[in-house]
Amino acid sequence: MTTLIFGVRSPGALLALPFLLPSTAYAADISLSLANLPDEGTVVLQVYDDANAFGNFRGPAREERYAIRPGQAYTISDAPEGEIAVLVYLDENDNQALDRNFIGIPREPVGLSNNYQPKGPPSFQRAAFNAQRGSAIHLDIELFNVLGETGQWGAGLGFIGRSSPYVGSDTNVIQPIPAITYFGERLQWIGPDVRYGVWGSDDLRLALTASYRVGAYEEGDSSALQGLGDRDSTLMGGLALVYEGAHGFELDLSYAHDVLDRVGGGALAARVSRSFQFGNLRLTPEFGANWVSSELANHDFGVPAAAATANRPGYAVGDTATLEAGLAGFYEFTENWRAVLSVAVERLGSDITASPIVEDEHVIKGFAALTYTF
Repeated sequence: MTTLIFGVRSPGALLALPFLLPSTAYAADISLSLANLPDEGTVVLQVYDDANAFGNFRGPAREERYAIRPGQAYTISDAPEGEIAVLVYLDENDNQALDRNFIGIPREPVGLSNNYQPKGPPSFQRAAFNAQRGSAIHLDIELFNVLGETGQWGAGLGFIGRSSPYVGSDTNVIQPIPAITYFGERLQWIGPDVRYGVWGSDDLRLALTASYRVGAYEEGDSSALQGLGDRDSTLMGGLALVYEGAHGFELDLSYAHDVLDRVGGGALAARVSRSFQFGNLRLTPEFGANWVSSELANHDFGVPAAAATANRPGYAVGDTATLEAGLAGFYEFTENWRAVLSVAVERLGSDITASPIVEDEHVIKGFAALTYTF
């Protein structure tokens, strides 16, 4: 399932960093009145002139740091000319970075220009304003906790879909599901997936994971599967590591193992992705590779000797690998309402497609949801 992530994070690095080019025009001075500041600490002011950089809250065009004092004036000098947005955050532990949870949601209080308070990945368009050459701009910004006091709940309706690669099967699953989410500082629950952050808060983060793995097929899906029995569903547990690299690229590594031992074995996944903003629309291309242990691969694609027939010989799949490419879309209707769509194509390994019960080289899978965040 595709989750509601912030960082979330792909090519066109030079286009994503126009503030590095010498042609950038600096024009405006910005003064700020900040609400909900504590009596002491450090507040950071950042200016963004690129939608993709703003979407990740990384790589600002300008940054100023201030020690909080009574009567302190907060200003940003020589802000870029043109369409810009301002992020303010409270650096509570003074570590020179905006702390985030495992999926990239800020854990420290933030404030945005236009007093925009998103409940998901931020839209540059909603926070942006025009800075003209030689202008003096004043902003009133209220800091807020994205996760609130007890975390962030969401609910909606979703659909999952998956094509079947099995011989003679036209059982392409399209199933409605409740799209229930919870995002806390450490705990995140997204449908059948749960993550608990155990280490890291900036560009490198580690989490414990648990997910429900649905059985690959029922023997009634095709005559070629008769006598093999329905495939078992199980609980997978493991670790996931996220690294947010330069120019908005994100690398995800994860390993999950069958903790109930209904199937046995595990799977390793590696993903690289990057997000692009187009107004209130965010698109994230993703490319990945999967390693699947022989236990899982045999359970889904093998034929035990005891179930072999004249037309379906016994077949064992060893450890195998698959490749995957996908595109995720996120559209913000309001600060609370959003739509999510994800589609991916997985290319199965040759040792899988050689199985007598498999006829397609590719599996198409997708997820769509409309959600409201409280």
